[in-house]
Amino acid sequence: MTLVQNLAWDDTVLPFQLDNSDVRGRVARLDGVLGGILRQHDYPAQVEALVAEMALLAALIGQTIKLRWKLQLQVQSKGPVRMITTDYYGPTADGEPARIRAYASFDADRLTDGLPFDQVGEGYFAIMLDQGQGTEPYKGITPLAGGSLSACAEAYFAQSEQIPTRFSLSFGRSTEGNGPEHWRAGGVMLQHMPKASPDVAGGGTGEGGLLQPDDLVEGEAGENWSRVNILLDTVDALELIGPSVAPTDLLVRLFHEEQPRVFDAQAVRFGCTCSEDRVRQSLSIYSARDIETMTTEEGRVTADCQFCGAHYDLDPATLGFDAQADESKGSAPGDT
Repeated sequence: MTLVQNLAWDDTVLPFQLDNSDVRGRVARLDGVLGGILRQHDYPAQVEALVAEMALLAALIGQTIKLRWKLQLQVQSKGPVRMITTDYYGPTADGEPARIRAYASFDADRLTDGLPFDQVGEGYFAIMLDQGQGTEPYKGITPLAGGSLSACAEAYFAQSEQIPTRFSLSFGRSTEGNGPEHWRAGGVMLQHMPKASPDVAGGGTGEGGLLQPDDLVEGEAGENWSRVNILLDTVDALELIGPSVAPTDLLVRLFHEEQPRVFDAQAVRFGCTCSEDRVRQSLSIYSARDIETMTTEEGRVTADCQFCGAHYDLDPATLGFDAQADESKGSAPGDT
C-alpha cells in the first residue's frame, strides 16, 4: 500500500473485535484534527503534548457514543497546566464525521523542563457524557495519577465502569517526504468485556489503591487479557502514528492469532460549535450595567473562542437581558 493510500486513514477511528479473546478495541489516527486544534494557540511543547494526548483519548473513547451526543474529557489541576478540555461531538447523521475540539489553560512561568505529565499536579481527570436535551449529563472522575493521561483514563474505566481498559498511544511532530513538520498521533484502545461484575471490594493495586485493569480479570479471562496486552506491547511508536502502516495491517500484525474483525471506520474532524448566537445567549443573563463593564473604550463588547480562536465584536446595546426585554416589548404578533 502506498503512502498516499495510507493517508486515507488519517483522522479516522477504526473499531475492531478480537473474537478469540472477548476483547474489543479501536485504532485511531489523527493528523488534520490536531493541526486544527493546535494551530489556534502558541502552546509550549509540553502543553501541546498534553492536548494532543487528550484529543487522541477523546477520539478513541468517543467513537462509542451515539449520534449527536457529546463527550467531554477534562483535566483540572493545581499544577502549571490548570485545565485541559476536549469535546467530542458524535456525528449528526450516519456517514457524517464526528468533531473534536480542545484547549488548555496554563501558567507559563510555572512550567518546568520535565515530562508533559509533570506539568499537572494534584487534581482530577473527568469524563462527562451529555446525551442531549431532556437528559441528565453523566460525570465520572478519577485522581490524576499513574504518570500519564492515558493511565488516568485506564483508572477511570477500572474504577467507574469496572471494564479492564488499556491504551497504547504515540504522538509528536512528524514529516512526510518534503512536507512541513506537523503533529500526528495514533493509538490503540483495548477493552475486555467481562461476563459478570468482578469482586473488587478490597481495592486496587494502583496508586492510592486505585483499581487497575489487571485487578478486574482472573482465570481464563485474565489469561486472555494478559496475552492480548503482551501482544500490544510489541507495537512500535511509528506503527501507531502511521502513515506507513494501515490500521488494518497493524491489527493483523499484532493480533492475527486472536482473529481480529473490523467494523466501519468513523471519520473525525476538527470542529467548533461557537457562533455569534451562542455568544449572545451567554451574555443574555447580564444587565445593562453588567454589559457596560464589559464594553471597551471603542464602545464594543468583544469575545474570543478559546477552542477555535474566533473573534466576536458586538454592539453592547443589543446585549443582555435588558436589551432582550426592550425587544420583546416592541414586538408585535407575527414578528418572531
